[in-house]
Amino acid sequence: MTVLVVDDFATMRRIIRNILRELDFKDIVEAENGTAAVRILESQKVDLVISDWNMPKMTGLELLKWVRANEKARDIPFLMVTAEAQKENIVEAIKAGVNNYIVKPFTAAVLSEKLEKILPKG
Repeated sequence: MTVLVVDDFATMRRIIRNILRELDFKDIVEAENGTAAVRILESQKVDLVISDWNMPKMTGLELLKWVRANEKARDIPFLMVTAEAQKENIVEAIKAGVNNYIVKPFTAAVLSEKLEKILPKG
């Protein structure tokens, strides 16, 4: 399973990557913003997107909308990571088709639990 981690902050990408490795994910690809993520999604198979909300060039919400509008990518589970737990943002992400969201800061256990809810069993 290939996981795409999208965050403009390298430290946050490293934290998520390390947690994913602890959870036995081996194939992890990174992008520093939504625009870079789109290039990756257009060029290779991705099975899960974990994206930050606030990023330059293309936000996580814009990336989510792109993924859901793209025929090849629309069914990819999408986990939004945000520092803001504002209800209207969460509602907007749900309307755009997010599978789940996680609020920073979070633990490995919380990430694991969110992934279990959105990933196909098997």
